[in-house]
Amino acid sequence: MPGTRNVICIKWGTEYRAEDVNKLCSAVRRNTSYAVDFYCFTEDAAGLSPGIIAKPLPVMRVAPEDNKYASRKEAGLCDDSLGGLNGQRVFFFDVDSLIVGNLDEFFEYPQGDKFYIINCWRHRRGRKKDIVGQASCYSFVVGTLGYVKKYYETHPEQVVAKYNTASQEYLSDKVREKSGPLNFWPDNWFKSFRFHCMRNFIARWFLPPKKPDIPGLKMIAFHGMTGIREAIDGVWSPGDAVLRKSPRGWKRLYKHLRPTPWVRDYWR
Repeated sequence: MPGTRNVICIKWGTEYRAEDVNKLCSAVRRNTSYAVDFYCFTEDAAGLSPGIIAKPLPVMRVAPEDNKYASRKEAGLCDDSLGGLNGQRVFFFDVDSLIVGNLDEFFEYPQGDKFYIINCWRHRRGRKKDIVGQASCYSFVVGTLGYVKKYYETHPEQVVAKYNTASQEYLSDKVREKSGPLNFWPDNWFKSFRFHCMRNFIARWFLPPKKPDIPGLKMIAFHGMTGIREAIDGVWSPGDAVLRKSPRGWKRLYKHLRPTPWVRDYWR
């Protein structure tokens, strides 16, 4: 099958390990007929598999106090010369993405230089319906989103004051301002472990999370609550991954997670 696809991810600090990147890369390549160039933007490339192309983290020209999550990930990756990929389409995956299906039609889906993203599950109803993208997986042509990074660099205080760590809302708003309505991936391709795999709070005590039985499902996103390792081990973790503290009091009634063996089957 002709054509090489460029897949990118970003890893910094200590929350994620080289093993996480290696397994994501392996899963992507295992689930497509396309040749894949896999890029990891990181300050520490130790332990990455030889087939992964390590690149430095994008440089954000802002003061340290304004260098929030949005600038490292969503804004930083919009750099016009990102890793020497200018003019090429890239497909971004969060490191904690679980690939569960074939990706060929995913790699074939984008048209022209359009930006594509998941329709945010949290905002499917209400005033933010269809205007916020869930940034666990998105695709763009390098060189078309430089304005997202430049605006952050020239207006850091305003951006931080308005969005704080709501990085995907910042990205979504800037793309919509310039290009109009967001282009979303088909709904059946991407699901959330939090919203689509977790059972109701009573069943959580007796049954493991379920894998969605959806034709065409390609990826399950682990965002905001539980990581892949926690899902496998059956350990609840809070939304703030830095805290890693166990739930207390009445919250223990619903913040419960049984080990999820099927996640381990895909995470290899």
